[in-house]
Amino acid sequence: MGTSRHIPPPTGSAALTRAWVRHFSKPAAIGITLAFVAGYVDVTGFVALFGLFTAHMTGNFVMIGVKMFGSADAGVLAELLALPVFVGSVAMVKVIVQRFSNTRRNPLRLLLTLQTILLLGFMIIGLAAQPIVSADAPLAVLSGMLGVAALAIQNAIGRLDLSGTTPTTLMTGNTAQIVTDIVELASGHCDDGKAAKARLRKTIPVLSAFVAGAVSGCFVYHCAGFLCVLLPVVLLMALASANA
Repeated sequence: MGTSRHIPPPTGSAALTRAWVRHFSKPAAIGITLAFVAGYVDVTGFVALFGLFTAHMTGNFVMIGVKMFGSADAGVLAELLALPVFVGSVAMVKVIVQRFSNTRRNPLRLLLTLQTILLLGFMIIGLAAQPIVSADAPLAVLSGMLGVAALAIQNAIGRLDLSGTTPTTLMTGNTAQIVTDIVELASGHCDDGKAAKARLRKTIPVLSAFVAGAVSGCFVYHCAGFLCVLLPVVLLMALASANA
C-alpha cells in the first residue's frame, strides 16, 4: 500500500510569486491596472506631443479642428494618422482573438506583450526625438503612432478578450454609468439594485485608477520626460507574466 507524501506549502519567493500571479490574474486587478496605464499614457502623449490623445479618438477629432483653424505652426499630421493606426491595430487584435477562439489558449498574454512592445517603442522613439519642437517632426509622429497603436490594443482587449468587464479607456461612458446608478439607488427607482451596486464596485475603482494614472503621468513626465513610460511598461509586463 503506497504512502502519500506531504508537500509543504510554498515559502519565501515562491509564495510571493504565487500571490502576485493570483492578484494580477483577477479581472478587477487587470481592469484597474489597465485603467491606470491608459490615463498615464494618454496624458503623457498629450503633454509631450502637442495635444495628441493616444487613447481617445474623439479627442483627436477635436484637436484636428483646433489645429486646422488655430495656430499656423500647430501640426495636425499625427491626429490625421491616428485614426487609421487605431483602426488597423483594433483589426489586428480581432484577427488574433479569432485565431485563438478555436484553441484553449487565451490571447491576453500575447496582446499585453504586443502592447508592452509598442509602449517601449513609444518611449524609445520619444527619447530619440528630443527636443520635440514641432508636432509634425517625423520622430514625434512615429512615437505618437506607436502610443496610439498600444492604446488601441487595450481598447480592443476590453471589447474582445475581457468582454463584460468595465472599459479601461472610455471614462465618459463610465462616469455616466456611475452617475446613473447612484441616482437610481438614491431615488429608490432602481429595477435591479444588486446589479447597480455590482457595477459601481467595478466602475468606480477603474475610473479612480484612470484619474490617478493621468495625474501621475503628468507629474512624472515633467520630472523624467519620456522615461516616465517605464512605469506602465513594467505594469504591463507584470500583467502579461501573470496571465500566461
